[in-house]
Amino acid sequence: MNRPDPNSADQSANKDDDAVWQDLVARLEATQSAPDKPEPDVAEAGQPKPGAGKSFSDFDPLGLSAPSAVPSPDAAADEQGRRLGPRDFEVDDDEEPFVPEEPPSLAGTEPLTMLAWVGAVGGPIALLFTAMFWRSAPLAAILGIVAAFVASVVFLIMRLPQEKNEDDDGARI
Repeated sequence: MNRPDPNSADQSANKDDDAVWQDLVARLEATQSAPDKPEPDVAEAGQPKPGAGKSFSDFDPLGLSAPSAVPSPDAAADEQGRRLGPRDFEVDDDEEPFVPEEPPSLAGTEPLTMLAWVGAVGGPIALLFTAMFWRSAPLAAILGIVAAFVASVVFLIMRLPQEKNEDDDGARI
């Protein structure tokens, strides 16, 4: 730590910091309070002072406190001259609304794939219900559920496509 101990014998560093702090506070209070005599806005060389006539509360480097006097070229205005934002416009929907296609029927699914999905989803659910309601389940039943789950997941992973089709980026229109 580089800070001096406040109880140490060498208090010169703390006194310097206190003096700088007091000077900063005094300058800020002087700029925020109304001065007895107005400061000239023009320095001796005829140039305006950088912060002349402004207080600390007027500091706005991004210009967000007051609206811009010059509208942007793409800004529209209504009859009263108010600027319009993105929510002031309505979208022209000339196209038909999007209707997703019907998902394929589960009745047409390959039976082995359907059984693998039942095992992959049903295995953890069966283990949860066994732990909650059938505490004295034999070890063979537990191992059978775990084996069915693992076999189902392995079957579904093996059914995944081996190669990626380079022409298909996944987007559908």
